[in-house]
Amino acid sequence: MKITGKKKNIFWGTGRRKKAVARVRLIPNGTGAITVNKHDIEEYFGLDTLKYMCRQPFAVSGTVGKYDVIANVNGGGFTGQAGAIRHGIARALVLAGEDKDAIKKAGFLTRDPRMKERKKYGLKKARRAPQFRKR
Repeated sequence: MKITGKKKNIFWGTGRRKKAVARVRLIPNGTGAITVNKHDIEEYFGLDTLKYMCRQPFAVSGTVGKYDVIANVNGGGFTGQAGAIRHGIARALVLAGEDKDAIKKAGFLTRDPRMKERKKYGLKKARRAPQFRKR
């Protein structure tokens, strides 16, 4: 969804992974700052791999430092949230008119379908059976 304001165009993208849902806003002519849940990405994500994962769509499309990102993410764990942010950024970049073919080829537009398997009755977890006792 593209929103045209007084001075800026804002590009929205929704990203999902596992139980995490990210609502991402891209603001053009920015400095490359990424804000996640009102915190800087450096303090929100402790692991460098998660920060790298969030920045991957910019590296692939060649738009590093062109956009500011404001992301609201909830649900899931840190890895799922980073994947959801990456998905949302990629969708918003396509709306902004960036190189869709490169982003699609990298696999950032595809929603990762893997979810947690449900627990079955008679079992302790999804597949973990109770311990067997012979005597």
